[in-house]
Amino acid sequence: MAHVVTISATYGAGGSLIGPAVAARLGVPFLDRAIPGRVAQQIGCSLEDALEHDDRAPTGLDRLLASAARLPSVTLGSIDATFIGATDADGRLLYDQEFVEHTERVIAKVGENGGVILGRAAAIVLADHPGALHVRLDGPKDRRLQRAVEMSESGCAESLMRGAEEADDWRPPSSRELDANDRARAAYVRRFYRADATDPKFYHLLLDTTLVDHSTCVDIIERLARERARPN
Repeated sequence: MAHVVTISATYGAGGSLIGPAVAARLGVPFLDRAIPGRVAQQIGCSLEDALEHDDRAPTGLDRLLASAARLPSVTLGSIDATFIGATDADGRLLYDQEFVEHTERVIAKVGENGGVILGRAAAIVLADHPGALHVRLDGPKDRRLQRAVEMSESGCAESLMRGAEEADDWRPPSSRELDANDRARAAYVRRFYRADATDPKFYHLLLDTTLVDHSTCVDIIERLARERARPN
């Protein structure tokens, strides 16, 4: 059976580092930035429109936060299927739920062929997959913020070595950014799946990546993923 791992990660928990490392160990694709491109291709819309409905893209997070501000009373039992001002290649108006459904199709394909998926409520979408491993990466806010600063500083140092212009605009992540990211990603799961992204019932493994070294996290996830993929 192909190795399938879903990773839900809060801001600063290292999902964008641990996910690719796990995929490399298992010899399967890592699905993160490629997902909006595949969704755009399926729907026939622009990549920009797809990114605005992706829970990992900055524009998507901004839009989810704006939506939450307009709908402060959103509950676990409601779905807001709102027209989003985008059209497909034929000029047809597109709705939020269509982007979610096409994202689910991409995730389902990964479930068939193997891969590591970051975000997109993949643990819920593939909840019935017999061999998938569902992982949640988290940690206390203060320690996640410190980790985010450290990772950002490391990325800035690499940019400076390359002479990249964006390094001149670097600033450390803030607690406000951490809270905003956490709220937006939780809102995606709540809005479209009527669920709480922090609920342990969706995961086989919960790791505090602010205390456990990233390389150790990769070791643990790889071992459990291989065990899950073994035929009974």
